[in-house]
Amino acid sequence: MRVGRAAAALALAAVLLVATACDTPPSDSNSDQAAQAAQADEADDQAGQAAQDPDGRPLALVYRGPAACDGCPEAAHDMLEHDGFAVRYIGPAERTRFGPDALSGAALYVQPGGTNGQEVSTAWRELQRDPDFSPELVRAYVRGGGHYLGLCMGAYLAGREPGYGLLPGDSGQYISSPDATVTDERDHLVDVSWRGQPKRMYFQDGPYFDVNGPGTEVLARYTNDRAAAVVASYGAGRVAVSGPHPEAPPEWYRDYGLPDESPTGLALGEDLLHTVSVN
Repeated sequence: MRVGRAAAALALAAVLLVATACDTPPSDSNSDQAAQAAQADEADDQAGQAAQDPDGRPLALVYRGPAACDGCPEAAHDMLEHDGFAVRYIGPAERTRFGPDALSGAALYVQPGGTNGQEVSTAWRELQRDPDFSPELVRAYVRGGGHYLGLCMGAYLAGREPGYGLLPGDSGQYISSPDATVTDERDHLVDVSWRGQPKRMYFQDGPYFDVNGPGTEVLARYTNDRAAAVVASYGAGRVAVSGPHPEAPPEWYRDYGLPDESPTGLALGEDLLHTVSVN
């Protein structure tokens, strides 16, 4: 999650809680439920058909809307573009809207960070206010061979109740976990061990992950041994999540008087992206 502000190759062969849980809003009718189910089935059938940009780059769709903070989708965009993706935004006010055709044409779907103080349940409700959005569209996309990248709030939402339920386990609030080195919601650097090497990353009330299962790899741990970055399998697809922000640009560090670790973050983000591409 991030404070709201106006700041803003890899070839993937296949297409990716402190908050009070909220129930999925009921559909207006049985016909709505049937339409969503049909969309999900179509997404399942087409998810393995990864599309490329006309210049040959794999396509990443980054959510931009009320469940993300100002600057978070743009930061994810820049990290992905740096790593060789063509990037488009998807959301209620974007040219690309949710739907099976949109997701089936993507190598990666990205759920970015949310606004500081926004509970996970609030972000989940904001997503579902988009009439074109259905959680099952994202689940079916990943289950059929797609790739999901969740950053901070997007990583919380990869967990359960509320969330997509894409992880073999769940997400939780790091700052409330025993022996956490960051214990408030302000913007900090957080120490992690990434593939056994000490690193410092931009952090603002991100999650940890309690996961276990086949195809699960913990790339990074906080100093209290809670998982900080994970890649896991979901159906035929893959899910990558990070509590800290590898995509954080230099201005995020500068705005909070933090030493600039953005080059380190980009390198770790590249590792995360390359790992989630391995099937």
